Amino acid sequence: MSMRDATSAQRRAFLACLGGAGLALTFAAAGARLDPWQRARDIARRCSRPLNFRKQDFPIGAFGAKPCRMVAATSTWRKEQWAVQTPAPGSHDCYPAIAAAIAACHEAGGGRVLIPAGNWYCKGPIVLHSNVHVHLAANAQVCFSANPLDYAKYGDIDCGERGKLVVSRWQGNDVLNYSPLVYAYRQSNIALTGADWTSVLNGQAGVPFESGDGSWWGWVDRKGDEVSAATVNPLNLPLEAMAPGLDPEQRRLIQGEHPRWNGDTRYLPALSEAGVPLARRIFGIGHHLRPCLVEFIGCSDVVLEGYQAVASPFWLHHPVACRNVRFRNVRMESTGPNNDGFDPESCDTVLVEGCTFNTGDDCIAIKSGKNRDTGYGPTRNVVIQYCIMNSGHGGVTLGSEMAAGIEHVYAQDIEFRNAHWALDPLGSAIRLKTNMNRGGFLRHLYVRRVVLPNGVDARDRRGKADPANPLKGLATGGGAIVTIDCNYAAGDDGVRIRPPQVSDVHISELRAGNVKMADGDYSAWQAVLILGPVAASFNGPAGTPILPVTGVSITDCDFGTVRNAGQPVFLHNAQGVVLKNVRINGQVISRTLSG
Repeated sequence: MSMRDATSAQRRAFLACLGGAGLALTFAAAGARLDPWQRARDIARRCSRPLNFRKQDFPIGAFGAKPCRMVAATSTWRKEQWAVQTPAPGSHDCYPAIAAAIAACHEAGGGRVLIPAGNWYCKGPIVLHSNVHVHLAANAQVCFSANPLDYAKYGDIDCGERGKLVVSRWQGNDVLNYSPLVYAYRQSNIALTGADWTSVLNGQAGVPFESGDGSWWGWVDRKGDEVSAATVNPLNLPLEAMAPGLDPEQRRLIQGEHPRWNGDTRYLPALSEAGVPLARRIFGIGHHLRPCLVEFIGCSDVVLEGYQAVASPFWLHHPVACRNVRFRNVRMESTGPNNDGFDPESCDTVLVEGCTFNTGDDCIAIKSGKNRDTGYGPTRNVVIQYCIMNSGHGGVTLGSEMAAGIEHVYAQDIEFRNAHWALDPLGSAIRLKTNMNRGGFLRHLYVRRVVLPNGVDARDRRGKADPANPLKGLATGGGAIVTIDCNYAAGDDGVRIRPPQVSDVHISELRAGNVKMADGDYSAWQAVLILGPVAASFNGPAGTPILPVTGVSITDCDFGTVRNAGQPVFLHNAQGVVLKNVRINGQVISRTLSG
């Protein structure tokens, strides 16, 4: 079956499944002038236009690439281990050949760089240039080296001991860092495709480094006196040295109360808050900010299509400030730390279609910067359709890094399959997350015709609340099918002076099934959790408006049997939430709620 046929089959399966739900269709009655989904159709049509490349192939074998032999290895993430294959020691390095093929293709005016069947060991990043289409044939696998130094050798910016780095963005903050494993910066008309899901990009993030010391995924945890992303890094200078213009009170607020505020993951946001320019945010060698598998920055007319992505060091796909992006028929199998599947950030006009997600974090997380890094602007005009989401923290997620705003997002015909519900359940299907640090806005989200055959995480969550602070972490751990969390990880940020604004969220035709658990059949812990901005978390100027969540409607939905029957819907600082023909635990609800 071709990829196009597979997507068509998914469409038919979704429609057949919804046909048995007995749910009334509400949008058809609206005239075209009032139909918000017309905008979605326009976005999908624009992104579906084919890109044009010269009809010339540049096979990497012609530039010296040689396939490698694979040997057994073990991939590890904390207590989990998997038997995998890795390139044999001494394998031929295909980085020079791939780079030369891309350069020749670009200089010729464009074309297709062909990676044929076989296993190809690459000790460096694949860097795309305008008018270049990199294509993996069936049964082609690129295995990126498990050596961080290989991603600090070829960047455009020489940062001395820290390496030759690239402009990147890490959890919403601009940084000079290791190159992503596949990278492009300010290019246009570019494509990365595969013949099918035997065409594999393998980040090898769980296998031991070639030095024998740790792995990409191992950088997350603290181990004794070793420096990691979670520990104090002596390379990170005091704020008074990096931003001497700050007064002591400003420094105190930015540093917050965390004892490891100058560990890499917290130090980079502190530099943003302090106004330190990108040129001085030098990480790379000696630091522990893992690169993405695929990251394109400032690009236009982008296609990512038809391959499988596995074992990513960090987020799998991260287009930043890109326009006209098509992400289609990609399979993601990567359940390590922070392994989001697809994270468009400050992008305009994006289509996600026919993809399958099995990820260690959010399946999709739409973003737009963090702290003061808002220069790329908002993310807007995103369509997500005909996808399958097997596991992850959230299915369709907006945030949490959304300081420049997110608007006009459309999700339809999605199966939140939650295939691994017994051991690794999907936390939430529709998830909006932000806090008082982010600011910005989340608005105009439309969701329709989605199914959850195995619900979401339905485990008993009683006893997990903090009596002294009952709103702390209330929504972070998942368990509600629809989650709006405006207090997400609030303690991670010392500066909490930007109240977010969340409005105009419309969900219809959602159908959730139950799973058989030890003590009953359940679809979720709760149906809906809306935790609006929490005033007690704010530490900015007195009198700043802290607005409630508004304009939420949930229509013609069946949430199945939720475990928390006493409080299936939770609201805090939310006004005018409209439930119309909503079934929860067999009861039909049509009313407007505030809390």
